[in-house]
Amino acid sequence: MTCWLRYNHFTMHIITRGAILEKAKVGWPLVAGVISVPHTEEEYTRAIVMLDELIDEVGEAEDHPLAALMETLGSLIEAYEDDHLPEPMGDPAATLRILMEEHGLRNGELPEVGDPATIEAILHGRRELTQTQIHALGKRFHVSPSVFL
Repeated sequence: MTCWLRYNHFTMHIITRGAILEKAKVGWPLVAGVISVPHTEEEYTRAIVMLDELIDEVGEAEDHPLAALMETLGSLIEAYEDDHLPEPMGDPAATLRILMEEHGLRNGELPEVGDPATIEAILHGRRELTQTQIHALGKRFHVSPSVFL
């Protein structure tokens, strides 16, 4: 149902809840695979891949048209991880190693930490993570930076 409202000699079209739901019914199938809650490991993996692509596309641009989608997908992934994955604690190198394995990453695929040699040194305990690296990793993996302390 649609209503019309007269305001200062202008006519404004107000869409009712029913009309919004009808539009959602048409549009939802197009986006459901992207912004649905992951319930299985396969859905979780697909969500991670999509989030990585969004991060590459959006970066830090909060005004990017896909920024809200990136934030929403990150929240859905975080909810899955809270329910299904244990939060690694204790050894920063072990935590990093576990997260890299879970995400299928190699040493050269973490530019926020450094080059492959730096990552290798961290993983083998020859070098400690800096505060900057810790915060970047927390953001990258959507975990509390405290897991790297």
